[in-house]
Amino acid sequence: MRAETQNHAEAIRKSLALLAQRMDWETAPHRLEEFNAMIEDPNLWNDPAKAQKLMRERQMLMDAVGTYKLIDSGLRDNLELIELGEMEGDAEIVAEAEAAIKALVETARAKELEALLDGEADGNDTFLEVNAGAGGTESCDWASMLARMYVRWAEKKGYKVEMQSMSEGEEAGIKSVAYKISGPNAYGWLKSESGVHRLVRISPYDSAARRHTSFSSVWVYPVVDDNIEIEVLPNDIRIDTYRSSGAGGQHVNTTDSAVRITHLPTGIVTTSSEKSQHQNRDIAMKALKSRLYQMELDKRNAAINAAHEAKGDAGWGNQIRSYVLQPYQMVKDLRTGVETSDTDGVLNGDLDKFMAATLAMDVAGKSRAEANAEG
Repeated sequence: MRAETQNHAEAIRKSLALLAQRMDWETAPHRLEEFNAMIEDPNLWNDPAKAQKLMRERQMLMDAVGTYKLIDSGLRDNLELIELGEMEGDAEIVAEAEAAIKALVETARAKELEALLDGEADGNDTFLEVNAGAGGTESCDWASMLARMYVRWAEKKGYKVEMQSMSEGEEAGIKSVAYKISGPNAYGWLKSESGVHRLVRISPYDSAARRHTSFSSVWVYPVVDDNIEIEVLPNDIRIDTYRSSGAGGQHVNTTDSAVRITHLPTGIVTTSSEKSQHQNRDIAMKALKSRLYQMELDKRNAAINAAHEAKGDAGWGNQIRSYVLQPYQMVKDLRTGVETSDTDGVLNGDLDKFMAATLAMDVAGKSRAEANAEG
């Protein structure tokens, strides 16, 4: 067996060891039996929120076990094929099996990263907000490009995307937009995107074709699990209603159906303008509770807290990633150093490489902190 293939096999074994550790492989079969017994309970769906949480946890464990078995059997089968091919002098079989093991390395690495999404809220759905920075039409256009980028990324992941509210720019683009993105580990993946994003390009709105720099900020916070209690006192909020400005038919703008909730102690503002006033109140309140929950997570996690404080205003010195379209093409993450010249791919949602690098960096930082604490 070639040394390169041996190295690939060893890398896969290391990934398998981490996957086994993260899911607690020894107890996984027993826990699956418990989950299967619980979903047979005829009273389970009397509490839909609890039932959905149970079903989600069961599915995540099933997926983890299935992934481990698939990678493990793939490695074993192809190693056996290599051994058989070498014994029989069949170079074609050996080459195919070596190529399969090389491809399996990437699969194992990707699943290893997913296994690192074990934060308190990583498995939750998420809210994502994009806000244009200073700069008028340029920043509003950049905000709309960012919003499209994240929608495309979510769609590629198979996630469900629901617009919560949107404020259009005066000439083009958007001033702000808020989405709810639902799917496994949606918050865990997107949380690294919180920060200021910088665009450099020749402005399509400048008749002199000058180069412009624009900024927009992205905020990501988890959808609060229904079993987590977040208390919002009536005296701490102000609820305003206003007329929705979205496109529609003849009845648009005839009723004050949109809702804005302001949390007075923190200054947090959440809005919803897509449905009836009753539904908008519910959506805006859930978004508020999620923001407050994010604040609690920040207090418990110094690294996340520092990142949020460092975001500051959407302008120079606070950006986490730069997107340069002219005079050359490059997207570079300023935290990890990961960069690519495929700007079109990134703006069409190819973000996994950036998210994975930030996730790996955060995990490494936490591991060092834990080691220092134990020392």
